[in-house]
Amino acid sequence: MQKIVLAFKQAFSSILLAGLMIFISLSGLFIVGQQASYATTLEELKLIPPEYKPNSEEKVNRAYEYDPGVGVREEERQKAYEQAKKDSANLNTIEKAYERNLKAEKEQNPPESFGEKAKEVIEKVTGK
Repeated sequence: MQKIVLAFKQAFSSILLAGLMIFISLSGLFIVGQQASYATTLEELKLIPPEYKPNSEEKVNRAYEYDPGVGVREEERQKAYEQAKKDSANLNTIEKAYERNLKAEKEQNPPESFGEKAKEVIEKVTGK
């Protein structure tokens, strides 16, 4: 009797294992990737003619409609673009623009002092 139960248990576990493997393999076939989402609808595409190209002021105004913070960033971006166009006029202004950008970068990300680096190394070594 025990041999029959043991044989049944082995057969059932092997069938269960094979069934799970088949189920996992087949379930992978039915996974469908999500379609690309374009941030517009067909109705909006019909409303905006393809030849419409908004100028920078219209872009800023549209950005303000969504969120004031986005409008501010768009405005700053437009100002930076206009400044870059002016700077590209001759070589001297390009060098000045580079120095100005380098200075602004250093203000945003100041270099670490020797003391701060030493403190970090000590913390790493001591494990705190």
